[in-house]
Amino acid sequence: MSTIEQFGYRQELKRSLGFSDLMIYGLIFMVPIAPFGIFGHVFAVSHGMVALAYVIGLVAMAFTALSYAQMARAFPMAGSVYTYAGRGIAAPVGFMAGWAILLDYVLVPSLLYLVAGVAMNGSVPAIPVWAWLVVFVVLNTVVNYLGIQMTARITRIMLVAELAVLAIFLVVGVIALAQGKAQTGALTPIFESSGFTWSVVLAGASVAVLSFLGFDGISTLAEESREDARRLGRSMVAALALAAVLFVAQTWLAALLTPGRDTLIANDDVTGTAFYTTAEFAGGHWLSVLTAVATAIAWGFANSLVAQAATSRLLFAMGRDRQLPAFLAKVDPKHKVPVNATLVVAAVSLVIGLYMSTRQNGIGELTSLVNFGAMVAFMLLHIAVVVHHVFRRRSGNWLAHLVAPMIGFVVLLAVVFNQNVYAQWAGGIWLLIGLIVLGASYLSGRRPVLPSEVK
Repeated sequence: MSTIEQFGYRQELKRSLGFSDLMIYGLIFMVPIAPFGIFGHVFAVSHGMVALAYVIGLVAMAFTALSYAQMARAFPMAGSVYTYAGRGIAAPVGFMAGWAILLDYVLVPSLLYLVAGVAMNGSVPAIPVWAWLVVFVVLNTVVNYLGIQMTARITRIMLVAELAVLAIFLVVGVIALAQGKAQTGALTPIFESSGFTWSVVLAGASVAVLSFLGFDGISTLAEESREDARRLGRSMVAALALAAVLFVAQTWLAALLTPGRDTLIANDDVTGTAFYTTAEFAGGHWLSVLTAVATAIAWGFANSLVAQAATSRLLFAMGRDRQLPAFLAKVDPKHKVPVNATLVVAAVSLVIGLYMSTRQNGIGELTSLVNFGAMVAFMLLHIAVVVHHVFRRRSGNWLAHLVAPMIGFVVLLAVVFNQNVYAQWAGGIWLLIGLIVLGASYLSGRRPVLPSEVK
């Protein structure tokens, strides 16, 4: 098995995670019940074709997962797409890939805390959203500080609980359909001729892909995995495939039972509660409360727990290479975790989460920005596969190293092009700031340089 010493680094993090740990980590990061929190927004943007939006999102992410698997084998180290683009193309490109996906990794914990806070506030109105935010941030930071093994154990428990809640919803939903509660035809969530345009479904997919983000987080644990690089890549693909089946099933069922379809499409789901309304219509108030609380715990604790871990590893990798402040690379000697990076993620998540909780459509805005950063970074990942394997290594495997990544690139480009204007402008400004930071590094004589590979 390749070691990070071959690439100029020391092994500092503890290797303790197996294939099942990695796959479960990816599933938890994606959250089996992820559509609960953004269902209404995806429904509105896709004009009710929610299941189709998730299928298109799956196609985009499937090709991305294949590219991740290829680069994880070539460069088995922490840093995700930052490492792969930097070593696959060039260090400055790696910096921009890392900068782009920082928009995803740094904002996604804030989004998760906000969705969780809104869900819990709906069940316990006496406690404001901001208070729930603080509780979730503190709890996750403590668990992550105690080490990756503690995180892995807790995520297993949470996965079982989420799957149980999902099973209850699916059973109750099927019973509701049998009772004649369907609000539309069986195929409408896949195709509605009166509302179908490619721009509509791609716009829906640009939101739905949020649910799939997380399989890529597995790659940030490369230096804590005891598996070889091949199985690391396979764990990403396996987690993505399992999540896709669950996402399509639950969104198709929910879309059939959604009351007030036209009103939701016209007004969007600014409160983030459309799924819970649908659950109440299908099974009663108890199901609404159950799905809301499950969403809060899944997003605010389980998912944000692994999101914070993944983000801290990305900051650790960029700090180690001096492409971000070096203090981010500090590893706690007892727990073997990047302690400063973990605390920084917690602080940033809390500040952004509190601010966005004051905005009318904070969840929608954060969702769009998170997805923009991820899509741009993934496009650079696909390019890195082609450059490294085809042009440098002269690979003859054109299907895996040329055709698949180029298809993935084109699909992602279409998704980004059809995102809302707010995400495009805000994301573009973020990339421009990254270019300015990169330029300043060159002017100060600190251009991005990765440790040389040992020959």
